[in-house]
Amino acid sequence: MDAVWLCKVAERQMLRPSFVPPAEIRQLRDLTRYRMSLVATRGAEKNRVEKLLEDACIKLSVVASGIFGVSGREMMDAMVAGERDPARLAEMARTRMRTKIPELREAFTGFFTEHHALLLKQMLGRVDGIDADIGLLDERIEAHLVPFADAVERLDEIPGSVPPLPL
Repeated sequence: MDAVWLCKVAERQMLRPSFVPPAEIRQLRDLTRYRMSLVATRGAEKNRVEKLLEDACIKLSVVASGIFGVSGREMMDAMVAGERDPARLAEMARTRMRTKIPELREAFTGFFTEHHALLLKQMLGRVDGIDADIGLLDERIEAHLVPFADAVERLDEIPGSVPPLPL
């Protein structure tokens, strides 16, 4: 019965056509959706890095709040390059992490092998590639938003609205 009713309504042209946004909006939507997908992929890859380090009994994430900061990244790059000495790795700490050097020495006491180094190198490369892709998308999104600057500004004023993309 519902199908018959819909046919009659359509015959009498009582249905409005579906809204299809303009091409600019559709392109912007594609860019932002792809960016969200890349951000999720980057998060999954970072989780894999943390799991790999824990597999090698490297407990960097216990000591450092973010292992992908400047210090953590430098330490992981050194491990990929062949550095295994916990004391030297801990000395790479910068700024606030310098106070945690004894904990870092203990955190780097594990069995990080060449197998782990190979996988970590690949994972870090993927994270860097995804970061570059997200940066490119951010530039494109900003360029697509220029004609809508007034609307974006008004939306940013709404409390609780989504913050603008970080550049």
